[in-house]
Amino acid sequence: MLYNEFKQGKSHVVCVGSALVDILIHEKDEFLTKTGIEKGVMVYADWEKIEYLIGLSDSRVSIVPGGSACNTAIGIGRLGAKSRFVGKCGGDNMGQLIHRDLEKQNVEPFLFQSDAATGRSLSLISPDAQRSMLTFLGAAGEMQHSDLKPECFEQAAIVHVEGYLIFNVDLITNVFKMARNAGALISLDLASSNVVEQSRDSLLKLVRQYVDILIANEDEALAYAGMQDQEQCLEFMAQDATFAALKRGSRGSMIRYREKTVYADAAGSAGVVDTTGAGDLWASGFLYGLMNHRSLQECAELGSLCGYEVCLVVGASISDKSWEKIHNHVEVKWQNVK
Repeated sequence: MLYNEFKQGKSHVVCVGSALVDILIHEKDEFLTKTGIEKGVMVYADWEKIEYLIGLSDSRVSIVPGGSACNTAIGIGRLGAKSRFVGKCGGDNMGQLIHRDLEKQNVEPFLFQSDAATGRSLSLISPDAQRSMLTFLGAAGEMQHSDLKPECFEQAAIVHVEGYLIFNVDLITNVFKMARNAGALISLDLASSNVVEQSRDSLLKLVRQYVDILIANEDEALAYAGMQDQEQCLEFMAQDATFAALKRGSRGSMIRYREKTVYADAAGSAGVVDTTGAGDLWASGFLYGLMNHRSLQECAELGSLCGYEVCLVVGASISDKSWEKIHNHVEVKWQNVK
């Protein structure tokens, strides 16, 4: 399937977002209730509060590179496309960890540096694999529209942006403008339902003006469209963007493009231990498929497989064995479908 929206000669997917380190802790729902944390959403917090919560927990702590757009960039790099991540971090050990990991995962780091500490996100993982996040942006929150350079977007076929950047309207608007000037399609993941609720008016305006690929989960789509019915939500999203994708977790996904709607099943549900990065890696598979001009069905199926495999591990890093499984899927499925 050939998507005429793509410009010839463009080879990269450029992901723009917050450069963060994920701090992962398994906790019971009672811990969330006791500490007043709303389950399943992301809120911003100062580092002192995050440290306090870590101190309250008796569970083991895991530290891995993270951030929504960063996770997507890594997934695209591991799939084999040319991937670049644009963000801002500190010159500390955590910032160096992010830089090293990106290079290891076949991603070109385009990291602006700050004297502030690298951002961290505490992810509390419930027994049902849901995660509740408290994010200290640190250096990531210092990225400004004036930091961006045309080189960030060189050879970009797609520029993928995390919705959290909407809290800095000047920054996200400049990302969109520079991506458009570079001849790239613009992809936006709505990121979190509370982000959409707090910024809906700004989001609607920006999406309608700039966005080509709009990605949301069920809660985000509901908040964006203001409707309960998912088919209506998808239709509303498709009025604003050429490609509209609605992720439905264990019930698969729905994609709409040019009056056509495609339904794809989830890749599985057994063995799920943590949903951290599931939506980000779904976006990796979907965008990789679009880059390779695969059918909407194939794009969605690859997204589902990537999203499922990351749910089998704690954190957003898919194992080498799982990446081998994903590559085998692509090799077998794509050679048989024209």
